Amino acid sequence: MGYDLVIFDNDGVLVDSEPLANSILAEYLTELGHATSYEESLRDYMGAAVHRVHDLVLERTGKRLPDDFDEVLHGRTFAAFERELKPVPGVEEVLGLLTAHGVGYCLASSGTHERIRVGLRVAGLDGWFEEEWIFSAQDVGQGKPAPDLYLHAARQMGVEPSRCVVVEDSPLGLEAARAAGMDVFAFTSMVPADRLPGATAYFGDMKQLPGLLQLPV
Repeated sequence: MGYDLVIFDNDGVLVDSEPLANSILAEYLTELGHATSYEESLRDYMGAAVHRVHDLVLERTGKRLPDDFDEVLHGRTFAAFERELKPVPGVEEVLGLLTAHGVGYCLASSGTHERIRVGLRVAGLDGWFEEEWIFSAQDVGQGKPAPDLYLHAARQMGVEPSRCVVVEDSPLGLEAARAAGMDVFAFTSMVPADRLPGATAYFGDMKQLPGLLQLPV
């Protein structure tokens, strides 16, 4: 089926930020005495809003993270973005095809508005997104796996959830999209398909996405 709206996750789908962000998060948590490997960070936090980090650390250790945790984490992450962040290969071509064929699209991320905008700017993708096409978990009060963010994005864009497809790369994001009643195409560049159960389709290269979206190329 064709879709009226394509909703993109940001980290790992539009911008190649997951390796950078999760390396920094794992290092910072370990520095604070909460030993965390890169693989554990991907497993526990990929696709989630930062409040999940606070919640899991408190649940597991009974200890709260420092009051300035978010500020320090974002500072380190943004500095790494400025040095190294790139767009996901092939995603600009997909955005160009969507634009050429008049298919609506937007972005919905568990990250903060500041993080989203820094990433898009550094990766050179900011010109593809109007301000009113960018949605953050900050807008709804909670991130994925709750469906609220995706439902909010569809509502603001004026499209029924059943006419939306989400492009996701994390288990939490896929769970959110399914809970919102939307189809979801799982991008398997970092997480294997067996850890992304229930997707409408799977793809490992952005060159495959136009075909899934039934876009002429």
